[in-house]
Amino acid sequence: MYTLKKSLGQHFLRDENICRKIVAALDQHSFTQLLEVGPGGGALTKYLLELKDIDFKAVELDDEKVNYLLQTYPALAGKIIAGSFLELTPPFAGRFTVVGNFPYNISTQIVFQLLEWREQVECMVGMFQKEVAQRIVAAEGSKVYGVISVLVQAYFTTTYLFDVQESSFQPPPKVKSGVIRMFPRSEKLAVSSDKAFFLLVKTAFNQRRKTLRNAVKSLFDAAELQDELFNKRAEQLTVAQFAALTFRMKTHNLPQAATSHE
Repeated sequence: MYTLKKSLGQHFLRDENICRKIVAALDQHSFTQLLEVGPGGGALTKYLLELKDIDFKAVELDDEKVNYLLQTYPALAGKIIAGSFLELTPPFAGRFTVVGNFPYNISTQIVFQLLEWREQVECMVGMFQKEVAQRIVAAEGSKVYGVISVLVQAYFTTTYLFDVQESSFQPPPKVKSGVIRMFPRSEKLAVSSDKAFFLLVKTAFNQRRKTLRNAVKSLFDAAELQDELFNKRAEQLTVAQFAALTFRMKTHNLPQAATSHE
């Protein structure tokens, strides 16, 4: 068989009903190219291989799991990318769908990678630690609404699909999980630039207990800061309000690293 590696955050899905629900969520839109992230022991993979007329690839970091998958599912020959998803370039030309029971220790990094690929990602159905899933889909006013909520929702429509209990995994994690789906927004949100938008959102939430006026004062002229909107805190602004504010920011001296996700 194979061993579990805690260093890679491995918890393998063993609940067949959950696997089928994830595939059913995928099936609600049409696609021809599919990437699975972190197939592990192949719980999801065996169902994905049954999908008709799909160009399927899977990316797996753990060499032991790669060998196990190839031995167990011969149909995977030529379809597995051995390596880190975070170091991957888009594996398809054109648009593709992403699915996975994502390793919890890099799940937010996976989301930011998908943001980088947003022009090609037509859908994502993924399992996260429940707390992370809730943050991604959170609306303004929620205590868990933050940087990842705003950045993802600026480009994608997000839906929380269902909870997954600890007992669905081997070994059981210490937290519940949640499956979410992301589709590109039907209408793109206008921002002055992605760089300005990322900088504004991160600066605003960096001091989320402060009013916006105090948190982002370095990014706006004094006259702009008189607007009553700046009396609010970051968690009270909608994604659209953040986007609109980018057109009022100072345009000079935006750091080159503004779109970094570290």
